[in-house]
Amino acid sequence: MSELPVKIGDAASFAKTVSESDIYAFAGVTGDFAAPHTNEEYMKRTQYGERVAHGALLVGFMSTASAILGGRLTEGREDLTPMSLGYDRVRFVAPVRIGDTITVTYEVSELEPERRRSRSTLTATNQHGETVGVAEHIMKWLENP
Repeated sequence: MSELPVKIGDAASFAKTVSESDIYAFAGVTGDFAAPHTNEEYMKRTQYGERVAHGALLVGFMSTASAILGGRLTEGREDLTPMSLGYDRVRFVAPVRIGDTITVTYEVSELEPERRRSRSTLTATNQHGETVGVAEHIMKWLENP
């Protein structure tokens, strides 16, 4: 059994400005055309005052950050494959609006070498430095034959 390629403190980030087309493309792929994401007039009557991105789209950005780290740590290695086992404690703590630039920071916080797993904390912030989402991620480090 090879040693895990990851250590506590390893980190990656991903940033993207959320566009209207991102929201509609995501709605088209998932079938989630709920009013908070696609009905501007409806949302004007809410405390947010405008459409917001899907929470699951934010989780997608989190997945990208995890893939960046996994790819960096296994680059040039054919003996390992990083595999997501899922996200825990996912919270959407503030709305993500069209035009917001979201930065997701992914940092390894715990190792489980006997299970070939790592746990990481994710924090998503907008361009104002406000936290909009948080989660924990579990990565399994598969050994390839």
